[in-house]
Amino acid sequence: MFLEFFRLLRLYNLKISLDEWLTLIDALDRGMAENSLMEFYYLCRNILIKSETEYDKFDLAFAEYFKGIESVDEIPKELRDWLSQGELERLLEDMPDWAKEYDLETLREMFRERLKEQTEKHDGGDYWIGTGGTSPFGHGGYNPAGIRIGGEGRHQSAIQIAGERNFRDFRQDNELDTRQFQMAFRKLRQFSSRVDSAKTELDIDQTVDATCENAGMLKLVYEKPRKNTVKLLLLMDSDGSMRSYSKLCSQLFQAVNQSTHLKDLKIYYFHNCIYDYLYTDPYIIDGRWIETDWVFKNLGPDYKVIIVGDAAMSSYELLSRGGNINWYAWNQEPGIDWLRKFKRFYNKVIWLNPIKESRWHNAWGARTISMVREVFPMYELTLNGLDKGIHKLLTN
Repeated sequence: MFLEFFRLLRLYNLKISLDEWLTLIDALDRGMAENSLMEFYYLCRNILIKSETEYDKFDLAFAEYFKGIESVDEIPKELRDWLSQGELERLLEDMPDWAKEYDLETLREMFRERLKEQTEKHDGGDYWIGTGGTSPFGHGGYNPAGIRIGGEGRHQSAIQIAGERNFRDFRQDNELDTRQFQMAFRKLRQFSSRVDSAKTELDIDQTVDATCENAGMLKLVYEKPRKNTVKLLLLMDSDGSMRSYSKLCSQLFQAVNQSTHLKDLKIYYFHNCIYDYLYTDPYIIDGRWIETDWVFKNLGPDYKVIIVGDAAMSSYELLSRGGNINWYAWNQEPGIDWLRKFKRFYNKVIWLNPIKESRWHNAWGARTISMVREVFPMYELTLNGLDKGIHKLLTN
């Protein structure tokens, strides 16, 4: 039953187990979908989808598989046998007779004709495009055979809801906002250690367990507070091709600055590649810099390093002496050698790239992206990518 739908969900990288699918079939056998595609949509989502981050993929698959069904609101003849005729007649009672006789394609053609004829706003009624009433065109009223124009649908079909993709912003591969950055960086708290002092910090997990074991009577459990031990060095590419990602990088900057679980945070900037100098602000102004060697002398190897940039540049910028496009900051050593120095000195370094990973092989600068990837583990600047990068910083 619906095996092709099952295969399509898998093609959308939804990890649905056979047990979950059999649970859905059992629920259908018990009549829990109530012969309604809308109920089936919600039933599927509740049983098969484990996280709201997967809702958008589910909606895409659902809309693709059931796209041949134009509208559940038209009530196909097959479903009429399952519905109360009396109830259906009451629902259609106020519809103009002419609207009951036409299929969806005819209604679309009539809608195009109304657009040519109509010259003013209409509220109520059963003919013009407007709000309220029983006209098939507009919103705010009711007509089972209608076409909604704007407004908020109150009688939507499952396919319409899926097609709206209301959960696209929840997807794991979406670019991040400031709060999502903050939540991802909180994972670095695993580097913190317990302070040898009184137990004053509420342990939520242990409190839940203790309360359950105490027959539901609240039992608070406290733990010693943690001491922040994470030292982070953030190096960000600025200007040039990175202008396209300025908003995203600004969100990252804000999230890191607002983090309260870091023992120390240092942020410096570069343009395209790291050379002899790192800039102290994103404006990349000559003189507002520190020597890169100063970083090695003053920020020890216990710092975690995150480098943010698209890694897209001309090959000579990465491979040549004097490759720095800033004439006044002529580099004695090629940029690739400076990157390798960071790799040798710091145990934990990752590179976050705002270019989608699927484009790394064909984007402008693909060659230099590939060479930088040979030096550092690179992840795309999405929630999935940042999660993987943080995990890399956490592991040995």
